[in-house]
Amino acid sequence: MASEFKKKMFWRAVVAEFFAMSLFIFISIGAALGFQFPVSENKTTTPVQDNVKVSLAFGISIATMAQSVGHISGAHLNPAVTLGLLLSCQISILRAVMYIIAQCLGAVVATAILSGITSSLPGNSLGLNQLAEGINSGQGLGIEIIATLQLVLCVLATTDRRRTDVSGSAPLAIGLSVALGHLLAIDYTGCGINPARSFGSAVVTGKFGQHWIFWVGPLLGGASAALIYDFILAPRSSDVTDRMKVWTSGQVEEYDLDADDSRVEMKPK
Repeated sequence: MASEFKKKMFWRAVVAEFFAMSLFIFISIGAALGFQFPVSENKTTTPVQDNVKVSLAFGISIATMAQSVGHISGAHLNPAVTLGLLLSCQISILRAVMYIIAQCLGAVVATAILSGITSSLPGNSLGLNQLAEGINSGQGLGIEIIATLQLVLCVLATTDRRRTDVSGSAPLAIGLSVALGHLLAIDYTGCGINPARSFGSAVVTGKFGQHWIFWVGPLLGGASAALIYDFILAPRSSDVTDRMKVWTSGQVEEYDLDADDSRVEMKPK
């Protein structure tokens, strides 16, 4: 772990996760809050949130950020994705911990900025995830598990280096998976599927009543996706020793960033 900790590339990746997460949260939650602003003083109807708009905002913003920083950090932008890749032995424990911290900090910063921009909204929830009326904790947990499982499964499948049949855009596929999760879960839980995204809203609003669901559900979904993909759908041949080496020292990357230059530049190893 010490060798990875000393690499400039490692810290660039952590900063990339923080920066991209901040942009993702600002854009996506900002789009979700936008429908609440009155368009006229004489409005006679209550605004209704456009679930398709919000779903596309989350999906397209993830795809954009994945295209922008994917070559630097892998663009996890989600602790559930990071956990899935950790269990799949694609990143080290140190990288996973630092990524999750960066993701949570990025979410808090972006939500705090949105709080100032949308301060005139009455009852502003800042995208706080909550169970819909009639949905209990178990049902909400199930929705979060399934919605996150399909996302992490998509991430693992589209980024699998063993595949030679992926001809489309991986960032776009992952973005569509995020949008799909929102189309499913918004009406039930507000759609967490990303503990860091839920954490930012909970911290800024100070409301943690149902917050555990939006950590436990996505993390269980991400872990399940990794186990299903690696041991059932597309088993890996690596043994325990190889897996432990990745967890402690990190995986040897196919590409590396130029550590002696401030430019972001891909160099084959």
